Amino acid sequence: MLRGIGKLDRERLAAILRGTKGTVLVAQAATILGVNPTDAAKMLSRWHKKGWLSRVKRGIYVPVPLEASSANVSLDDPWQIAASLYSPCYIGGWSAAEHWDLTEQLFRTTIVMTQLTPRERNPVIKGTTFLLCSINEKKLFGLKTVWRGQVKVSVSDPTRTILDMLDEPRLGGGIRSVGDMLENYLRSEMKNLDLLIGYADQLGNGAVFKRLGFLLEQHAPNEHATIDQCTQRLTKGNARIDPKQPAERLVSRWRLWVPEIWLKGAV
Repeated sequence: MLRGIGKLDRERLAAILRGTKGTVLVAQAATILGVNPTDAAKMLSRWHKKGWLSRVKRGIYVPVPLEASSANVSLDDPWQIAASLYSPCYIGGWSAAEHWDLTEQLFRTTIVMTQLTPRERNPVIKGTTFLLCSINEKKLFGLKTVWRGQVKVSVSDPTRTILDMLDEPRLGGGIRSVGDMLENYLRSEMKNLDLLIGYADQLGNGAVFKRLGFLLEQHAPNEHATIDQCTQRLTKGNARIDPKQPAERLVSRWRLWVPEIWLKGAV
């Protein structure tokens, strides 16, 4: 069971929890309590040992729910932790697709697009795995702000979510999964192909238009205007429909290498 905590510590911890949102950083605690960072770090460490805080990583803690039997708790909301650890960032890929109901698949890893250059790309924090992808400031567009508890978190909007997965199919679990999510997007009220083309122009990766044009012909051949726009934007050179998959056949119309079986009506 959680060990007791004195009156002064209770008051201090309560003040910190009121003044923070989701996570507690040493610098935040020092400011709230009006103490130096060293003293704040010692307090947080003591409360962690007593079971009132759970340490996410050095200098970063989350509150332990009153009903918890120990401080070894899982993350209540990985998005909040991502916003604290990897800002400026946004939630993208399949994590955003789940949020917008573009997929019914359940992914255990949370995808974070961040301006940071982390040494570890797949950190596991309190049993939750993150996939960290570095992105430059110019590519921080097409985002929405959502509330997760008391924390504001940026997430790619539905159109940007599709774009990111066309740009890097691994972010959608592979191109077959991306194709399914694209179909769901096309059937939804979130569909905005003019915006998708605009976003793709802004991103500047020619492979996106090759993949999008090919997939539209497979899944939505009546989208003639958008297919034509993709054709007009074809860049030189050949791309792969999915860099992580074998591709034996070149579709010259789209300058795209695809798996043999895709050309036999099994897309």
